Amino acid sequence: MKGTEQKLELGLSSKNKLAMESEDSYLAAIKEVACTLVETTMRNVEEYFQNFPLQETEEKYMAQNITWTSCKDFNVELGMKQIEEYISKWEFHESWLHCIDFLKEEEVEFSKLYHYRTRWSIPTRRKPIPRATACVFFTIQISKIKPLTLPVEVFFIFESTRLVHRPGQSRFREKWLKDIIESKLIMMESITF
Repeated sequence: MKGTEQKLELGLSSKNKLAMESEDSYLAAIKEVACTLVETTMRNVEEYFQNFPLQETEEKYMAQNITWTSCKDFNVELGMKQIEEYISKWEFHESWLHCIDFLKEEEVEFSKLYHYRTRWSIPTRRKPIPRATACVFFTIQISKIKPLTLPVEVFFIFESTRLVHRPGQSRFREKWLKDIIESKLIMMESITF
């Protein structure tokens, strides 16, 4: 291996050696400047986030919730009112309209489940009857084994999804409703009668 390197060195003129050395020193200088730049940027980012007002942003983006009624005070009408109160905490454009329907009461081994549906749409003057709606299904669970003084448990899912949301743990996104309606409209356009 050394013999090949020596032959290469002998074959290079002093001018070529000088060019390679200056190229190596040029690359080394570029690496040094790049490392300094990265280190400075990282320090600045760390300082920025250390001084960043997290409390303001956390409050702005916190998932909203309400105080849910106790199991002993619950009834179907109160459930509808509380769902309406919870929905009023969501951030959505004023053009959205919704209605709440009680679907059914279901008795399971350790609890009673009350199922509700909220239908969402954006009616307009030109189309007061929307071509598609989006549904959010709420379930209020009353435990048979926990103390009746505890609040009800609430879960909700968006139509065509399986992700179960809980009030206070996930933030509502208007985009979720828009996506449901858009997918329904795309499907209806693809079907010919």
